[in-house]
Amino acid sequence: MIRGVAFALLAGGVLLLVFGVSAMNSTSSDLSRLFTGAPTDRAIWMMVGGTAAAVAGLAGLLFGSKSR
Repeated sequence: MIRGVAFALLAGGVLLLVFGVSAMNSTSSDLSRLFTGAPTDRAIWMMVGGTAAAVAGLAGLLFGSKSR
């Protein structure tokens, strides 16, 4: 069961990273970057959350429970 949760975290993290990259290249992010010099908060939080979830999922798969 722990492997399933770890795999779900990894898959969700990768998906969030993909959506975060897409949001970074959006028109609203371009406008925000024009006025503030930084992309939108939504894009940044998707990248941060995706990275954290992917790292947690990968760690769970690599260092998770070895007993079967």
